[in-house]
Amino acid sequence: MKKSILLWIIAFLLTAGTAVYQRLTGPTYPLTGETILKDFKIKYSLDRSHSGDTHHLVKIKVRDNNVTGVLEWKRYKTKDNWRIQRMKFIDGELVGSLPAQPPAGKLEYRIILTDDEYQVLIPQERPVVIRFKGEVPTYILIPHVIFIFLAMLFSTRAGLEYFNNQPRYDKLVYFTLIFLILGGFIFGPIMQYFAFGEFWTGFPFGYDLTDNKTLIALIGWLVAFFMMKRSSKPQRWIIAASVLMFVVFLIPHSVLGSELDYNKLDNTIEMKK
Repeated sequence: MKKSILLWIIAFLLTAGTAVYQRLTGPTYPLTGETILKDFKIKYSLDRSHSGDTHHLVKIKVRDNNVTGVLEWKRYKTKDNWRIQRMKFIDGELVGSLPAQPPAGKLEYRIILTDDEYQVLIPQERPVVIRFKGEVPTYILIPHVIFIFLAMLFSTRAGLEYFNNQPRYDKLVYFTLIFLILGGFIFGPIMQYFAFGEFWTGFPFGYDLTDNKTLIALIGWLVAFFMMKRSSKPQRWIIAASVLMFVVFLIPHSVLGSELDYNKLDNTIEMKK
């Protein structure tokens, strides 16, 4: 096997591993677990993200209709009282619903299951936080994901090019920049606008870590691009940009993402009255 092909395989495996890690560790990935109620094991998967302007259904499988459930929820980071809703038993599941929220609005919720004199809180540690967002069209979402994946793939491959017998960085650097700009600065902002009504919430307008890490990666690769023609050892800059992008993209997706401030929203509504 040619070394170049081997390097592509390694780059692909590293990129795929990073994508999976981001997905599994991000704050929008469902919270899963299991608990015991009256000697019966109950598994659950509670969503932490909802797309669209519909109510969000909360479902949990139970053994029979003798088990009752109460869904409690309130707006995130507010002093609201917990609102209580009795869940309905439908086809082996207890079902409740969370009301639709404006884009970037968050609710925290929990479930109380009861079977005779036994009771359990799900989850036991702290309530689940779910973020609501607008529906992103598939024709925007798919290109964004593909271009970001390709940018990470070419970035990683550019760094691994150092181990080739006769390193050639030019095309790898060019494609990395092209895909990064397409995915992170064209389709990314459009997707965010559909989801949260804002094109950019990173520096200097906000603290969105997804936007900021994409910006950091772009700066790193722009520096590498310019130094590729000006430095006597361009591989140092390219490897540094590759490592930088790999590290920042290890940060879970949607950390410090868009978040509606309900207190400001309430004050605005009061002022308009």
